[in-house]
Amino acid sequence: MKNAPPYPIASVDHALHLALLLRQEGPLGVSDAAARLGVSVSTAHRLLAMLVYRGFAEQRTDRRYEAGEVLRPAAATLAPVAELRRAALPLMERLVDRTGESVNLIVLAGAEARFVATAECDQVLRVGSRAGRVLPAHLTSGGKVLLAALDQDQVTALYAADPGVDLPRLRRELALVRKRGFAINDQKTETGLTAVATEVRDPDGTPVAAVALAMPSARFDQDHLPGWVAALHGTAAAVTRALG
Repeated sequence: MKNAPPYPIASVDHALHLALLLRQEGPLGVSDAAARLGVSVSTAHRLLAMLVYRGFAEQRTDRRYEAGEVLRPAAATLAPVAELRRAALPLMERLVDRTGESVNLIVLAGAEARFVATAECDQVLRVGSRAGRVLPAHLTSGGKVLLAALDQDQVTALYAADPGVDLPRLRRELALVRKRGFAINDQKTETGLTAVATEVRDPDGTPVAAVALAMPSARFDQDHLPGWVAALHGTAAAVTRALG
């Protein structure tokens, strides 16, 4: 599990955070960037200028900034990330209060699961922020929930040429996820971390994201699973309503 460094460098942190925002949420104006980072407009302008210089950002004709070539992902997500983040974060924070565990918002981009927001709990032993991370979708709880919402041809197209994925086994696992209505990642992506996820649908009923409880494996208890899943479903439904 990653912890914040003991002597953080604020300017570096701001630049990296801004690069992640450009990659995940799309074009930003200088004022928007300043507000998201909690810095002055002049500081945001200097940060963006440096990102442009190093190829992490580009300025558009409308004077807003977008991700540069360095940050452009191989696969795009169709999920409305900025809208999802605004709708979900307050509800994720309530789920943290209810469960005492960290909560992640995840979208699917090709065969990748992208973590676009985290509401972090305050327990000493906890899962820290995963915002900005990209992991193989078939290993993460949120990724599996979203893969289970695809039809078989789509799953085959994603993994048929991947020698590292047992496609028949993955299909069976996704069928179980569909039947249960949730997915579990028990230390598949990180030793000592277990996560449980359910899907988030848009107002039209299309799965667009997943919300996941992430906890140290030492605190995972099968007896608590029904309550966690019910809480996740409630949060997902609330996000759908907020999107509408």
